[in-house]
Amino acid sequence: MTPYRPRPGPDAARAFRLGIAAGGLIGLTFAAALYWFGTMNVFAFGYIFLLVFPVYLVLVATALSVWLGYDQDATSLRPVYRTER
Repeated sequence: MTPYRPRPGPDAARAFRLGIAAGGLIGLTFAAALYWFGTMNVFAFGYIFLLVFPVYLVLVATALSVWLGYDQDATSLRPVYRTER
């Protein structure tokens, strides 16, 4: 049996939001820099922005959730007992 890991707290939630925002900003900056330096045209930038960027954000969210401890599954659940009053 795996050891008990506590749920991520509010600090992990803030780190997740900050990581998603930073990942999005980095991705958009990279795509804009490629467009600015003439590496891709308007149609390629639209393709990147509409189809590739959402997939990139899902990969960033997946990496952050594993790193911050949100990847718990059914094996990490503990039974809950009702307490007597």
